[in-house]
Amino acid sequence: MKSLTLLFLATFSFTQFTCAQDETMDVTLPYHEIPEAPEKFTAETVAARMIDGLGYRYYWATDGLRAEDLAFSPSEKGRTVSETMDHVLGLSRTIANGTSSTPNVRGGDQETLTFEEKRKRTLENIKRASDNLRAAEEGAMEDMKIIFQRGENRSEYPFWNNLNGPIADAIWHTGQIVSHRRSSGNPLNPKVSVFSGKNRE
Repeated sequence: MKSLTLLFLATFSFTQFTCAQDETMDVTLPYHEIPEAPEKFTAETVAARMIDGLGYRYYWATDGLRAEDLAFSPSEKGRTVSETMDHVLGLSRTIANGTSSTPNVRGGDQETLTFEEKRKRTLENIKRASDNLRAAEEGAMEDMKIIFQRGENRSEYPFWNNLNGPIADAIWHTGQIVSHRRSSGNPLNPKVSVFSGKNRE
C-alpha cells in the first residue's frame, strides 16, 4: 500500500510539473519549436539551421525560470543564471550583427533589462540571424564580417569566427542554464526534444 501511495504521489508531482511547464509556453516568442528546414543545403542555410537549434534550446532552457533559479550559481565565483543570460544576450547580438556585417559598438552605459526583456531580445536576435542567413544568396557568407568598434578602433573577422566563437559559446552557456536550473530544483521540461526540434506530445 505504501508503494502504491508513493507511486501515486510521484505521478501526481510529475503531472503537475509538466502542466506547469506547458502553461508558461509563450508562442508569441520565436523558437517554441524549430522552424521548417530550408529547402536546400548551402553554407548559409546550414548555418541558419545551427542557429535555429540554439534558439529552440534557449527558449526551453529559459522557459518558466523562477527568481531562485535566476539567482542560482554553482559557486561564489561563478555566474548566476541571470548573469549567464546577460552573456548569451550579448552573444546573440554579435551573432545577428555578424550576419549583416553590422558593427558591435563597445563602450557606453549598459541597459538594465528584466528577465522577460532579456529572454525576448535574445530570441529575437537569434531569429534575426537565422532569417538573414536564409534570405542570403548562396556564397554571401564569404562577405559577412564580425566587426568590433570601440571609438576609432575597428577590427573585423570572417564568419568562421562566428561559428567557433559566439554561436558555439551561446550553445555552451545555454547548456549551463539547463544544468543550473536542474540544480536549483526546476529541471527542463521533459517533453523537449532537441533532435526533432518539437516537444513530445
